[in-house]
Amino acid sequence: MSIDKEVILTLDGLAKLEKELETLKTVKRRQVAERIKQALEFGDISENSEYEDAKNEQGFIEGRILQIEKMLRNAKVIDDQEVRADVVGIGSKVILIENNGTNEVEYMIVGSAEADPGQAKISNESPVGRSLMGQKVGSVVNVNVPIGTIQYKIKAIK
Repeated sequence: MSIDKEVILTLDGLAKLEKELETLKTVKRRQVAERIKQALEFGDISENSEYEDAKNEQGFIEGRILQIEKMLRNAKVIDDQEVRADVVGIGSKVILIENNGTNEVEYMIVGSAEADPGQAKISNESPVGRSLMGQKVGSVVNVNVPIGTIQYKIKAIK
């Protein structure tokens, strides 16, 4: 028996997953079914690349649906009222000063399912996120990354 890992989500992350699931089930499934139907009309499926592409897409969509449903079953939603402003936790927005004042960055700490570095959302399981968890304003943390060690000072927690 496998124990499913708890998936930590913010309310925004939960809403995005639910919207993606709805789109996959209603829109994407219908689109790929139509593509398969059209490809079958071309005749011999053994040499039909359209059919193969559609079947591969169908497999991807069904796999993603299963993945999202599992994540939602194991979701622990962090409510905005649970986010503290005095200590870094999931849901916190943290303003950091990198390497003794040379650069200021802002990150939101989220669960791994919601992480998106391009949107400055980092996982609590990432090296930076793990180092920041439980820290307070004014704390200095050293983060080991592939290029060496980066030092951050916590300027603010929102």
